[in-house]
Amino acid sequence: MDSVHITVCDHENSEAAVSLLSAQSQEHDIATSAECLREVTHAVVAEPRLGFILLAVFDGAPIGLAYAASHLSAEHGGTIGWLEELFVQPEWRSRGVGSLLLDGTLTRAENLGWRGLELEVVAGHERALSLYRRHGFQPLFRARFCRIFPPQIPS
Repeated sequence: MDSVHITVCDHENSEAAVSLLSAQSQEHDIATSAECLREVTHAVVAEPRLGFILLAVFDGAPIGLAYAASHLSAEHGGTIGWLEELFVQPEWRSRGVGSLLLDGTLTRAENLGWRGLELEVVAGHERALSLYRRHGFQPLFRARFCRIFPPQIPS
């Protein structure tokens, strides 16, 4: 993987992040618009306390992405990260790119003083489970719930 490098997403390469997030959304049948993904990407780039986005790049082209969001955790006694997204283009999977992105994410999170990193894996995604276990993640036996609020209409 000498020719693949990991870089932090910034204003110059943020559209590459949006493109990769859009591809992941399509792959998982998630209806988030490119404009919403662009807003999130720009917010994270502009305000590092929200987290960070890493890009895997080969020969100048983005081939993968990791997005870690930060939050203050009472349970963990400080800032912890949530691995919101880890995506590698299909033709680059099983070639170590996911491991490079995960290693980069863990290193950056630790250097930022985060106390840990949590994530979720979609049921049946065994390859992802194996990747995370190889990198020291342990399962939490909890159920995760979500409630989405309706969009706010500006007044």
